[in-house]
Amino acid sequence: MSAAKNVTDADFRTEVLESDKPVIVDFWAEWCGPCRMVGPVLDAIAAEHADAVEVVKLNVDENPAVASQYGITSIPAIYLFSGGEVVKKAIGAKPKSALEKEFAEYLTPAS
Repeated sequence: MSAAKNVTDADFRTEVLESDKPVIVDFWAEWCGPCRMVGPVLDAIAAEHADAVEVVKLNVDENPAVASQYGITSIPAIYLFSGGEVVKKAIGAKPKSALEKEFAEYLTPAS
């Protein structure tokens, strides 16, 4: 069971752009090996930093509108949204330590 919630073209605005918390979006596809490798890493980040960020997954094959809107051409693409805007991007499968370093300023809850 994934700690990351699945989002779609239909609920992306509500779940990501209008979220009160920063949201890490994993743009992925079923057939993508590196996507399957980074899934558990993002689940761990979701579980460990649940008070600071949301982590969601968007299947690019099933939800092409949002993927196209953000110019997703390589997956996994991991985007961090804050206030409805993309503020950080990580492309490709990366270890947990690298993703935590990349998104560090958003992984601590606002006081």
